[in-house]
Amino acid sequence: MTIPESSFTFDAGGAPVSAVYARPSEPFATVVVAHGAGAGMDHPFLSGFTRALFSEGLAALRFNFPYREAGRKFPDRPPAAIVAWRAAMAEAQARSQGEALWAAGKSFGGRMASMAVADGMSAAGLIYLGYPLHAPGKPEKLRDEHLYGLTLPMLFLQGTRDTFATPQLLEDVASRIGPSAVIEWVDGGDHSFAVAGAKREQAEVGASLAGPVAEFIRKRLAS
Repeated sequence: MTIPESSFTFDAGGAPVSAVYARPSEPFATVVVAHGAGAGMDHPFLSGFTRALFSEGLAALRFNFPYREAGRKFPDRPPAAIVAWRAAMAEAQARSQGEALWAAGKSFGGRMASMAVADGMSAAGLIYLGYPLHAPGKPEKLRDEHLYGLTLPMLFLQGTRDTFATPQLLEDVASRIGPSAVIEWVDGGDHSFAVAGAKREQAEVGASLAGPVAEFIRKRLAS
């Protein structure tokens, strides 16, 4: 399904950032999507994911964090990223027709979304496209403390070979969060959801995650 996309900029705490938005006819929800630490909103993985959401009946807005917009390599600190998340959600709200707004992000983007919600940002639910639970090789330093106070629906889409989230550790974290947290494993996937021996373009890899996300949102909205 080809849905026209509109590009625009919005203010994120005094820093103008770029965004792309599109909505199919009568979407059942809007998903706001943030990029990971090493690539911006136009990375094929992220654009493939958001465009596939349209075919699932979801509107989507993807945006850049200020550091990426400014051409810096080092990600924004959480306070600045949270400001950007709040601004992006406000932009999505202004373009919606009252449908539920979900916050999603690849790695860093998803973690910052969860921190924004822990800081009071409103969202119907959270979608993690590879949650960075710990740095590779450092499972003793978990990035999980803020997650345990969250009660909204959360979907962890995670590769079984993701070095940023040891499977057993992530299972333990989800269990401690409670029934609102669901993990869907991508067998053989790494942190970018690439599977050894399966040659796929990044846009295709991102698009493959749209179906599980749409199904999760549908189920939560129906419950």
